[in-house]
Formats: sequence, C-alpha cells, structure tokens
Amino acid sequence: MEQYKQEFIEFMVDSNALKFGEFTLKSGRKSPFFMNAGAYVTGGQLKKLGEYYARAIHAYYGDDFDVLFGPAYKGIPLGVAAAIAYSELYKREVRYCSNRKEVKDHGDAGILLGAKLQDGDRVVIIEDVTTSGKSIEETFPIIMAQAKVEIKGLIVSLNRMEKGPGGSLSALEEIRSAYGFEAHSIITMADVVGYLYNRPYKGQIYIDDELKASLDEYYKIYGVEGGSVF
Repeated sequence: MEQYKQEFIEFMVDSNALKFGEFTLKSGRKSPFFMNAGAYVTGGQLKKLGEYYARAIHAYYGDDFDVLFGPAYKGIPLGVAAAIAYSELYKREVRYCSNRKEVKDHGDAGILLGAKLQDGDRVVIIEDVTTSGKSIEETFPIIMAQAKVEIKGLIVSLNRMEKGPGGSLSALEEIRSAYGFEAHSIITMADVVGYLYNRPYKGQIYIDDELKASLDEYYKIYGVEGGSVF
C-alpha cells in the first residue's frame, strides 16, 4: 500500500472521521463502522484532506483534467481544498466548481459556484463517500446541462466495498457501468482492515478479532462477493 494511503487511514482515525462500533446507516443497514467527512472541521485538517485527495487524483487521472467539481454541500470544501493542494503539490492550476441547491437569480446568478463550465472541459467529480450513487444521479445532469464537457471520473475518500442498489455490483462499479466514466477512492475498506487489524496505532487496537468478525459478517451480507472481502 502506498505511503499516503497508510497516512490517510491514520488521519481518518485521528480526525474521528472513521469510527468503529455499531451504527445505523441512512440505508437502514447496521454497520460496524462509520465514515463522516463532517468531522474535518479545522484549517489544518482540510489542508491535509486536500493533499490526500490531490495525490489520489494525480495517481488515477494524472493531469488529464481541468475542473474539480464538488457537489453541494459536502463536496464544496472538498473541491476547494483539493484544488489548492493540487496547485501546491503539482504546480498546475485547476479550477473548482460546485452547484447550488437552489438557483440564484441575482448577482453571480445561476446554479454554479466557482468556475463556470466551458465546452471541452475535462471534469473530475469529488465526493466524500458513496453507498448508493444517488448523489451522482442528481449531479450528472446538472453538470451536463452547463456545457459540452467530458467527465473523466469520480474520486471519493473511502470505498465501502458494499453492494449498490442493483444488488450485485459495488456502488462505484454501478456508477462506472451506468455513466461510463471511472470511479476511484483514496482507500478501500480492505486497505483499512489490512492496515489496522491487530496493529496498534498510538497504543490502541482499533480492529481486534471481535470487530474483524463483525466486519466479516457484515460483508457476508452486503459485500459485493457475498463474503469477506478481507
């Protein structure tokens, strides 16, 4: 596993963005872990988060894009932080763009924030996590209605590696199949388990045998392979 991925796992734990225990998700699933991008609340955290996104974006897409699009609302700070980090790390200016939930009819009017999309733009969509693809279902037509752009792909922080609404593919795989563009993550749950399972971090074991058993049971039901993915 690349060094930045290991560091990102530690960063998620340190920021309390990745928690382990018993959680009820919006979907109703009972999950032994929970990821909350809303836990990144300080300038230092957002700076680091942007750097991890930028490294993953560069690894998957290189410089083959012009715009980072962060869907409202959580995607807005992600897009801004990643655009700043990309400029600092790779010395290349990329534009950021986001949508509003409501169209503004005065001043800087329209549905977009940041850069206006232009014909020929190559766009990478940036989100925190996806379990159903619903956000892309809402975001895709908004982007395509603005200009003749090419969506290069989607980047999220964590691939939960669970079945999407279709019931056989993961949410990211369903997005690839439905929209025809790439979908990647900074890390996967397999990366998280591989790195933290019975490994002390700052004097604590976050994934012990008991939690690992809970994860295995969870993925037997919701994993894309119908069994443990670890």
